[in-house]
Order: sequence, then C-alpha cells, then structure tokens
Amino acid sequence: MSSPSAEQTEHASGRAAPTIAQIAQEVGVSVPTVSKVLNGRADVAATTRSRVEAALERHHYQRRKAAPPPEGSGLVDLVFHRLGSAWSMEIIRGVEDAAAAHHMSVILSELGGQHRPPQAWLDATLLRPPVGVLMVASRLAPAQQRVLARRSIPFVVIDTDGEPPKDVPTVGSDNWNGGLAATRHLLALGHRRIAAVSGPTDMLCSRARLDGFRSAHAEAGVAVDDSLILPGNFYVETGYRAGRELLSRPDRPTAVFAGSDMQALGVLRAAHELGLSVPRDVSVVGYDDLSLAEWATPALTTVRQPLMEMGALATRMLIDLVEERSPQSLRINLTTELVVRESTAPPA
Repeated sequence: MSSPSAEQTEHASGRAAPTIAQIAQEVGVSVPTVSKVLNGRADVAATTRSRVEAALERHHYQRRKAAPPPEGSGLVDLVFHRLGSAWSMEIIRGVEDAAAAHHMSVILSELGGQHRPPQAWLDATLLRPPVGVLMVASRLAPAQQRVLARRSIPFVVIDTDGEPPKDVPTVGSDNWNGGLAATRHLLALGHRRIAAVSGPTDMLCSRARLDGFRSAHAEAGVAVDDSLILPGNFYVETGYRAGRELLSRPDRPTAVFAGSDMQALGVLRAAHELGLSVPRDVSVVGYDDLSLAEWATPALTTVRQPLMEMGALATRMLIDLVEERSPQSLRINLTTELVVRESTAPPA
C-alpha cells in the first residue's frame, strides 16, 4: 500500500484533486487520520470521521485505482438482505463459478432482512476491502455509493428491490412476464378464482410479478378478486399460512399463484392438511424453479428464473468494472420460462 503522503488522487472532472495532506489541513486533522478514514479504520471518532468524509465529498475525492490484486487474492463481497433459502444458494453458485474462473474468492454478508446496508456493513467492507461488491435485493444509499467510489470499489445490483438510478449496473429477470405467463396458464386451464400469495411489497420483483398476474386477468377479461391476494415474504411459512387462510374459505380459490417455490411448498402443505388434492381440488404454481420443485408431490408447475446465470453475469459485469472495462450494458434483464409439471389441471 502506498504511504499516505504518496497517495494519488483524481478529480471526477479530470482536474487535479487535492491530496490527503491538503484535506487533512483543511479539516484540521493529521494525514494519518484522513488515511484511516479512507481505509475504513474504526479508531477514528465519529465526529472527526464525519468532518473528513464531508471534506472528501466536497472535493469529489476519488482514490486513483490501485494495481490489480495478485491472482487469487481478489475478494468479491456478495451481500444478501437475507440468507438461508435455496434461492440464495442458486445465486451463490453462479457468483462463485464466475469468480473462480477469474481466480477470485467470494465472501458473504447478510443484512438481517434489511434492504439498505447499515453503517456497520460499510465500515466492515472498507476494512477488508473487496475488489468489488454484489448487492442482492438491496441497494446502497447515494452517500454509500460515493464512499465506495472514493475507494474505487465498484458494485453491481442483482434482482434490485426498487428502480435503481440509470448509472447503477443491475442484473435481473423479467418478473412481469413470469407473473403473466403463470396466470395465463391457469386462465387457459379454465380457472377463474385465482389467488396470489405475493412477496414483500417493498421489493420490485414481487410487485412486477403481481402486475403480470393482474395483466393476465385484464387480458382475459376476468376480474381480479383482491381478497384473494395475500402478502408474504417468499418463505415457506407465509405460503403455508396464506394457504390455510385461502383454502379454508367456503368460496376458496381453484388455483393459487405463489410468489416463490418455497411459498408454493407451504401452500401444498396447507392443502394436504385440509384434505384437498392438488391439482384435483386446487392448482398451484410456484416461481423460481428451484431444484426441489420437481421433487415436490405433486411435481410443481413453476416459472423458471435463471438465478445461477444472474449471479454469473453480475460477477462478470463486476469484474469488467474492476478491470476498468465498460460493461456492454448497465441493465441486463433475463427471460423467464413457465415449466408445466403436475400441480396444475383444469378445475373440477
């Protein structure tokens, strides 16, 4: 690592940027203190850190990109809002395969269900630091983006939770079309009372799937019964609870579109406990096409989402940024595909 006095910088506009010595003089702190802030060191008082960060931002300070790390030493930080599902494992496999091909290692971070990383995550990241960051279903605040940019740490978002700024690289899939295809399939079978167990309302992917669900109904001239749409969180427990509630109704739906395969498994369990046969009494469609979908009883009709490919593409995009190559596109949206198995049939 270069010594603080030798630190070289660039201004975003191309003009000469101040050195950290000049930043230190302006703020009234030592050069090592500015260097500690830049390197994410924790042994700096919070008020001092804030003053230094404000000065760095005021001058649009950006550290000159360091030489590429020795082969095999680069770290990619893969950040999930929540771990523990088969869905996250598919993305991890894609990221690890692509990173290994470039002799890089992957470290995992979890945000405890939050979609906005806390300061503690940023502090830990700057202490490592990784060559780049992959955010899954979460986003950096603008100030956090600027902090990473000042350290020349690029980032890419996988399956963004909301509409990102145009300059933020993202990889996702066509969730709207997935919801449309699943619902078209059920309508084509003759179902007219179709329930939906959605994902979190604060995630773009779940809103898009539900929009596709509604669009298929509008296309077929069939009214949507909003009382049959229940929120969830993509995990099996919410699918089970929603399934118990929906399928216990005297006017129960004849089909359920679940926002994830895990939720669909919960619906299958609820149907079994209520003495209902799938698909004779109720059809069920999932989303993701996890490996367990075809092993369910009955085998699950679902929307295939290319999770491994999403992880791999995002990693390759990140490596392009690390190696100062411009990605071919900042927005990649992969196609989805309906996979018809045994859990759907015409209503009895």
